[in-house]
Amino acid sequence: MSYSEKYLRETIEITKLVSADKIESIVLEMLSVKRNKGRIFFIGSGGGAGHASHAVNDFRKIANIECYSPSDNVSELTARINDDGWNSSYVNYLKTSSFSSNDAIFIFSVGGGDKERKISENLIACMELALEHDSRIFGVVGRDGGYAASISNNVIIIPNVNDEHITPHTEGWQAIIWHLIVSHPLLLTNEMKWESVNEN
Repeated sequence: MSYSEKYLRETIEITKLVSADKIESIVLEMLSVKRNKGRIFFIGSGGGAGHASHAVNDFRKIANIECYSPSDNVSELTARINDDGWNSSYVNYLKTSSFSSNDAIFIFSVGGGDKERKISENLIACMELALEHDSRIFGVVGRDGGYAASISNNVIIIPNVNDEHITPHTEGWQAIIWHLIVSHPLLLTNEMKWESVNEN
């Protein structure tokens, strides 16, 4: 079996294991945020930051939900990191944005954060702020879900089918799931470009 065949078979296996019911539940929770005129802050580091930026675009343009990502403004982000440190850079962005109980955060992380090992402390600080405000915490994470999955029922853990492919499968499926959510009929507000182009 080639590497490509193996990877694609693992993807099929994950497809069978991911909970459609849990995704539907998250859609309903996000619809509630939208109806209450709350905002969603998409948060991630590395590949997760790239996902966050893309998701902000999609949910604003396609679903008409006010969304932001603290990693999008490189000037503010690097100023905060330089002056105050990495661990507080995201959470201070949320505080300046007057984050409230109407708002939500959406985490993209492979490990979900680990307080004891001091991994992804910048994401953990955002989650703790959301807990303080009794705000919704969404996410798509890998491994055992880490801190994110331990504090919220609205976090999807991508099943681990191969210890050597935890990161690529998790990050690949993050994109699959948020695209599923933003195109869900309950959230879809504006027609997407290629769906609106007449083949004739």
